[in-house]
Amino acid sequence: MYTYKLTVTYDGSKYQGWQRQSNTGLTIQGILERTIGIWVGYNVELNGSGRTDAGVHAMGQVSSLVLKEQVDMRQFMVDVNRHLPEDIKIAKIERMRNGFHARYNARGKRYEYYLDTREKPDVFTRRYSYHFPYPLDMEAMEAAAGYLIGTHEFDSFTDQKDKKKDTLRRIHDIRIEREGDKVRIVYFGSGFLYHMVRRLTGTLLEVGTGQRSPEEIPAILDAKDPSLAGFLAPARGLFLREVYYKYAERPKR
Repeated sequence: MYTYKLTVTYDGSKYQGWQRQSNTGLTIQGILERTIGIWVGYNVELNGSGRTDAGVHAMGQVSSLVLKEQVDMRQFMVDVNRHLPEDIKIAKIERMRNGFHARYNARGKRYEYYLDTREKPDVFTRRYSYHFPYPLDMEAMEAAAGYLIGTHEFDSFTDQKDKKKDTLRRIHDIRIEREGDKVRIVYFGSGFLYHMVRRLTGTLLEVGTGQRSPEEIPAILDAKDPSLAGFLAPARGLFLREVYYKYAERPKR
């Protein structure tokens, strides 16, 4: 058996998220598995580094793939990409040691959320950013972000229904960057829960518009109550930028 690491980029606008679903063919995982399966001649299973919600995009989603035989990686990419929709692309393929798993071996992720604060959104980026035409107090947002950095139980910032799932996560850094009327919020963390980045973004925006103060963040974390956090920011502004792995797992020559 041969294990490969695929780095995938996609525009998630018309898809129902990463994870395959029995009631729709419009998932990134499902389309990739079907396309690769046709190329190799048998059913395959991709294991993603994590799920992205419906409408969320990725510049660096990672998945692991186990095949029965070794493939010409360049030819694999050329052929499979030719048959994928134009909004999904395998950007890179690497041979890995057997046992490599895109989710279990991941050590961190970087998400980016894009905002357009002008009165009318940019014509060319409107599908990939959230139009939020309000003045933002950047200092207040940065102060609020400071309370979120570190290891916390993020129950208040997730909509997941499985109450038994561990909610302890570590946020290494949150950067809020402004360029003219456009704002980018960058999240670096050990991992993120369902809707977590979008809930964090909505909360920071409420701080930025004066609807709540930065000093409320610790109480929201302690309460473990999603109703106390900010609104769920739309999916279209969110990108999975990169997945980090602590150590290389390439096979020996």
